[in-house]
Amino acid sequence: MQDEKSRLMKCGLEKAPHRSLLYALGLTKEEINRPLVGVVNAANEVVPGHIHLDILANAVKAGVRIAGGTPLEFPAIAVCDGIAMNHEGMRFSLPSREFIADSIEIMARAHAFDALVFIPNCDKCVPGMLMAMMRLNLPSVLISGGPMLPGSKGPKKQADLISVFEAVGGVKRGTISEEELEEMTEHACPGCGACAGMFTANSMNCLAETLGVALPGNGTIPAVDAARVRLAKQAGMRVMDLLASNIRPLDIVTENAVRNAVAVDMALGCSTNTVLHLPAISGEAGLALGMDLFDEISRKVPNLCKLSPAGSSYMVDLNAAGGIPAVLSELTKINAIHTECITVTGKTVGENLASLHAGIKDPTVIHPIDQAYSKEGGIAILHGNLAPDGAVVKQSAVAPEMMCREVRARVFSSEEEAMQAILDGKIHAGDGVVIRYEGPKGGPGMREMLSPTAAITGMGLGKDVALLTDGRFSGGTNGAAIGHISPEAADAGPIALVEEGDMIRIDIPGRKLELLVADEVLAKRREHFVAPTKDCPYSVLRRYAKLVSSASNGGRYKEI
Repeated sequence: MQDEKSRLMKCGLEKAPHRSLLYALGLTKEEINRPLVGVVNAANEVVPGHIHLDILANAVKAGVRIAGGTPLEFPAIAVCDGIAMNHEGMRFSLPSREFIADSIEIMARAHAFDALVFIPNCDKCVPGMLMAMMRLNLPSVLISGGPMLPGSKGPKKQADLISVFEAVGGVKRGTISEEELEEMTEHACPGCGACAGMFTANSMNCLAETLGVALPGNGTIPAVDAARVRLAKQAGMRVMDLLASNIRPLDIVTENAVRNAVAVDMALGCSTNTVLHLPAISGEAGLALGMDLFDEISRKVPNLCKLSPAGSSYMVDLNAAGGIPAVLSELTKINAIHTECITVTGKTVGENLASLHAGIKDPTVIHPIDQAYSKEGGIAILHGNLAPDGAVVKQSAVAPEMMCREVRARVFSSEEEAMQAILDGKIHAGDGVVIRYEGPKGGPGMREMLSPTAAITGMGLGKDVALLTDGRFSGGTNGAAIGHISPEAADAGPIALVEEGDMIRIDIPGRKLELLVADEVLAKRREHFVAPTKDCPYSVLRRYAKLVSSASNGGRYKEI
């Protein structure tokens, strides 16, 4: 039966008290007798990407009712990484992913829902909800809030949040005035939605669509478009069809579906945070996804798109160019997509592409295979004595001058120290800014380093300075930004042994990251190494630090 799960909670003599509480919600007998669909709504008045989600939640509930179900809404938290950036708030962003997954699981299991519709939008909320979806394995659909439109930094000059971050360095450099910066801050982010470029939120929403757990259009339809509301209604209707046919997330998120997501990740030039989130989602689905698979697929799948921050196009342009179906269709030409994978439409990937007549509508935004930006994908995984367990770089956003380079280590034990040095003009061409003790455990919280990377670019050093960290980067980062260096410094990884002035060799095409210091010298340094004590005043982060695993496997909690 469709409502078999909720019947265990609402039917029978001994469940009369339960029905009494459902009546207290204002539900009618007819509504109680229908399948109960949880609507997980991450709306709040703090995050621009979530300010409008109540509109979508109402549309989802309308769709559920149209299809004969009873929707029951409950909330989820969400952090705005842009607002949390460059202060202690960023320590709470990545941990929020685990708390989102845990809290949804608690609500869904405690209240015996038959199916779920998830409504996230921003960075950690999307993977957190997808992790919960895998754990619960109830018939489910994800419908995101959609991307923000680009803003303006002058007549016929488009901008987004990254334009503002980079302009901070421009003020220090003297290429833009503080008055011009303030003018830009008012117009760069024009309204609701996930920031306008291929940053983490939009990356994950596109990959949710690719995985098959969201409807076509989920990743790219703008937040303000009426088509987004229609998609939400369709999501509500579709979840009832999935319940009727008993199609569940683990039927959809298979090994081949994950490979599809990684392939599209490489073609789009997505955020490096996908290398944290896809393994975590896969792990919840019982699938192993390590860093090496990203690199394997990156070597085979070309980079077809350069959206902000790597280029001048935005998510609205990708949508007009055909969206994710167009990218999938193009990748089928090199057999990079498993078209037999089932999706929440009830059809396979191949059937979806055929019904949509998918194809590239604007080759300046989505390049055809034979005109790819590069033969390799957007992300590369580096290994070497500085990163034995791997490091991540968004190679599609790296200047050619920095693809192979030796840099001089400038060592900092926090983002704040490094940021101050950058803005004070103490970082010069040929330097490699090393920021350590910012990993999942060492932070704790694995902060994003968008402010220092944007400041480096704004200072005119994007082609001459690298940033290397055991922390991570925003999807809005560009330049030679190498993150997730594992093991992290707090686990006595080699990054903890780097000293001021050491030379580091970066070889992105060769996938190498080497500290040019003799083994015997490193051995002596290790003998004298003592990890600095770091007093964390927040109990939630102290617990997180004890439970979190390495970035090399997605930063999931360790098995207990």
